[in-house]
Amino acid sequence: MKVNFQSVHFKADQKLLDFVQEKLNKLDRFYDRIVDGEVIFRLDKGEHGRENKVVEIKLNAPGHSLFSKSINTSFEAAAVEVVENLRRQILKLKEKETSH
Repeated sequence: MKVNFQSVHFKADQKLLDFVQEKLNKLDRFYDRIVDGEVIFRLDKGEHGRENKVVEIKLNAPGHSLFSKSINTSFEAAAVEVVENLRRQILKLKEKETSH
C-alpha cells in the first residue's frame, strides 16, 4: 500500500514513519483492496493538556474512504489507536460486503 506522510509544525523522523508504515501494512491482512493512504502528524497547542500529538489517517479503497483521528501524548500511541480504529472499520466494511 502506498502511503503519503505529512508532518505539520515539525519534521517527522524516519523511525516514526517506519513504525506507522509497519502498522498500516498489517491492515492488508484484513482487507487487501486498500489502494493508498494519507497520514498526517500534527502538533496542536496545549488544548488537551499534555495530549498534543495528533495522528490522522485516511485510507482509500474502491468505493470507500476510511478515516480516523487520535490525540495522545505520543505519536506512536496515537497511531496505534488510529490503526485499531481503522481495523474495526475494515471489519465492518467486509461484513457489509459479504452480507449483500
